Amino acid sequence: MHLTFLNPQGNFDPNDRYWTEHPDFGGQLVYVKEVAIAMAELGHDVDIVTRQIIDPNWPEFADSLDQYSHASRVRIIRIPCGSSGFLRKEDLWSYLGTEWVPNILDFYRQEGCHPDAITTHYADGGLCGALIEQQTGIPFTFTGHSLGAQKMDKMHIDSENLAGFDQRFQFSKRIVAERIAMNRAARVIVSTEMERMEQYAHTAYRDAVDVHDDGHFSVIPPGVNLRIFDRSVVNAREGETQAHIERMLERDIAPERKQLPVIVSSSRLEAKKNLIGLVEAFAYSQRLQRQANLAIIVRGMADPLREHSQLTAGESAILDDVVGKIEKHGLWGKITAFPLNSQTELAAGYRYLAQRRSVFALTALYEPFGLAPLEAMAAGLPAVVTKNGGPSESLFDAATGTTYGALVDPVCPKDIARGLLEVTGDSQRWRTYHDAGIQRVHDTYTWQRTAEGYLSVIESILARREPIPAYFRNPTVGDISTALLASLYLDS
Repeated sequence: MHLTFLNPQGNFDPNDRYWTEHPDFGGQLVYVKEVAIAMAELGHDVDIVTRQIIDPNWPEFADSLDQYSHASRVRIIRIPCGSSGFLRKEDLWSYLGTEWVPNILDFYRQEGCHPDAITTHYADGGLCGALIEQQTGIPFTFTGHSLGAQKMDKMHIDSENLAGFDQRFQFSKRIVAERIAMNRAARVIVSTEMERMEQYAHTAYRDAVDVHDDGHFSVIPPGVNLRIFDRSVVNAREGETQAHIERMLERDIAPERKQLPVIVSSSRLEAKKNLIGLVEAFAYSQRLQRQANLAIIVRGMADPLREHSQLTAGESAILDDVVGKIEKHGLWGKITAFPLNSQTELAAGYRYLAQRRSVFALTALYEPFGLAPLEAMAAGLPAVVTKNGGPSESLFDAATGTTYGALVDPVCPKDIARGLLEVTGDSQRWRTYHDAGIQRVHDTYTWQRTAEGYLSVIESILARREPIPAYFRNPTVGDISTALLASLYLDS
């Protein structure tokens, strides 16, 4: 098949530049790139269609055509959209239907062929997929990744602040685009059943999609990059990373404790990740303190517990709270914090710490999917993870009753300690979760499995030419306003 990924805001190039340096980059690019390459490796021709940028500050995104050196069947196609320079994703909306979509159609007309199917990503890509489907009949899938209504919820938007936030983030356009995309898509792709039932059932999407329509949704989880995280990998930084970890343990951990297993925490410094809950669980249990040390991974910070003034106020507050707990409970000599500054270093660190029967911990208040625990599991670390969100599906198979790690209540330090003790205090349980976790990732959570899921859905769409749902009863993309947003989001 010939397949196209639509991602107007994604800036793809063969060397993956800037992925961590701009909010418009990051995880979505990883997802699209990895699925596209995995599809190509399964024998398909794949186009990643994104926006062309002609700007001296972004020279990597100027060429009309590009490709990855190790994936000859994947093309990066850059199509003009709006001004030639870089634009924030919030500034693209007015150009998508008037310029980007017509330019995409012209590109394929000039080539004399068109894709068999399209897969779209985020609201802007989804809207473009709907416009192309309307004009050509080419079916598309929609992968929302995250939806605007949930972001609005997190910002505590109400009638008083709605207009200001809408001006900055263009929520009115995003919500309507998401409604059109999820309604017109031949299939909506979600990572978990929980995502489907919680995010798409939001009142902002009422009448646009029926979350109980099993034929309209498919659960296809993202994958772990086994080229980096597999336990059998040996990368160029392996020895250097091991030496670095030993230096950090030497610096922070009491000599008589240096050989103990380590509870590893590696997540963003955000309140919702609930690092303080993990520290409280460690402080709560004397038995846990006797059995393991705690390591907090903070990218780019040489000694985060002692010097973090360069972080944001929110990040600093979290580490200040951690230090306060350490001092209150006398935990110096039992806790270390240090950087692992890339996925390569992180994977090497996981593999090294697994050799001393360490565990990975993620005690977030809510985790939509939870790729980080799966990466740790692939590298050999059993996982102790929040029961709230995606991990309740990835670490537990309801059909068989099989458990692949310990699920804990993130608001209960006692229960977090229980989960950690369950793994660190029992060598047989550690081995069981170690082996089962690795197998779980290989069986279910690889990019090849993700690509196979997409291909199966697309093949079924093409075989049946599934009809577009008839229940969409909302304005067209031209009728977008803050007043409409208010009626969708604020009126329940």
